[in-house]
Amino acid sequence: MLFKKTVLGTMLLLGFTTSIMASEFDDTLKLAEQGNIEAQFNLGSMYYKGEGVKEDKRKAFEWFQKVAEQGDVNGQIILGDMYYKGEGVKQDKTKAFEWFQKAADQGSVRGQIVLGEMYYKGEGVEQNNEKSLEWYQKAAEQEDAMAQFILGAVYEFGQGVKKDNKKAVEWYQKSAEQGYADAQLNLGLMYRNGAGVKQDKIKAFELYQKAASQELVTAQFNLGNMYLIGDGIKQDHKKAFEWYQKAAEQGYVAAQQNLGKMYHDGDGVKQDKAKAVEWYQKAAEQGLAVAQYSLGVIYTNGDGVKLDNEKAFDLFKKSAEQGYGDAQFNLGKMYHQGEGIKQDYQKAAEWYQKAAEQGVVEAQFNLGLMYLIGDGIKQDYKKSFEWVQKAADQGYSDAQVNLGNMFYQGYGIKQDYKKAMEWYQRAAQRRNAEAQFGIGILYYYGKGVEQNTQTAISYFFLACQNGSSEACEVIEQSK
Repeated sequence: MLFKKTVLGTMLLLGFTTSIMASEFDDTLKLAEQGNIEAQFNLGSMYYKGEGVKEDKRKAFEWFQKVAEQGDVNGQIILGDMYYKGEGVKQDKTKAFEWFQKAADQGSVRGQIVLGEMYYKGEGVEQNNEKSLEWYQKAAEQEDAMAQFILGAVYEFGQGVKKDNKKAVEWYQKSAEQGYADAQLNLGLMYRNGAGVKQDKIKAFELYQKAASQELVTAQFNLGNMYLIGDGIKQDHKKAFEWYQKAAEQGYVAAQQNLGKMYHDGDGVKQDKAKAVEWYQKAAEQGLAVAQYSLGVIYTNGDGVKLDNEKAFDLFKKSAEQGYGDAQFNLGKMYHQGEGIKQDYQKAAEWYQKAAEQGVVEAQFNLGLMYLIGDGIKQDYKKSFEWVQKAADQGYSDAQVNLGNMFYQGYGIKQDYKKAMEWYQRAAQRRNAEAQFGIGILYYYGKGVEQNTQTAISYFFLACQNGSSEACEVIEQSK
């Protein structure tokens, strides 16, 4: 959930309000030893950060403890955080909870937020959804924008409570009105999807803009998406590119992928294949499967770079291992053809299988052919038929032709000339020359249809015109 990133991990930083130079260390130490609470706090900060003295988390803990025991809220928060993380002291989430409780009881918003989180997770205390909600509510009612955002997220995602999009919208609205970027983003998403509020894409766009102007990267990316497809606003690929670029420069991996594609295609920006490679590379290095695949395609085609099948293979493999179907197919194809790697039909079949199970049509077809021939896999006409049919059902014309052939020959299925005709006709609608030739054969011999030489020859002519050498030979022989 979005809000979790802002809770426990940043407590120490919230307490450090004063920066002390090394020359002041001795004076600060004297004041601290005399019981001056501000000096004790600053001394703890100096030991924690290593400012003016060698870093020593244990001593930092000791001084913060003195501050906390005097009832100082910031000291209590920091001490709770150090117990939670095990910094300068043995990790003890129960004690962490106790110190956060002390701060929360004094009205500390940060303490209340952390208590809400710890009750929800059951960390340092018995899990209790009602208590979790109670503490989040107390923090939000203090008009704290972050707390309001968190409470909105609690209701949106059903974190320990029944999901309630209307309440989520109410709390996001309060937070967004205070300028809290994450709330503006989430409220924008609610308006975009019509969740808890009447769908209003213009309102969503406005909220994304507010969040994006605060450099919130997800909002920048979402704006790019809206401009790209014209979602609630006028389509503008140039503006889409601009927002993707802002997000990409902040390291947002999906934006880097989209920026690479736009440079590659010259979409919204002047085509620049070197820039495309640069952005695909950034996204690929972050482990984005589609970027690894996209970069692999560039290297296997030599598209703006020197053709390099070995690099392409490595990239496809990384992507395929993450389950990206198109990369699994390409990896299978490289094993099948021995490109970038030693030819290995068995591995080709394995990767085709993975891609085929995800619905990649070419993988289904190729796997079907491997079962038909027995390449790298035990010959199995029935399985061949099943995979070819899956590809044919998706409209893949080569598979439709082959399915027609299988019905014609009776491979993996009972011979059925009418079914053969049906599949040839489907492929022929896509101007598939082999299918047109197959229809011609059926008419010529009167198989599954009434024999008609004239109709057969007309299909042979069509097939010849579309590149079938067999059809051209038949026409020549019939003269």
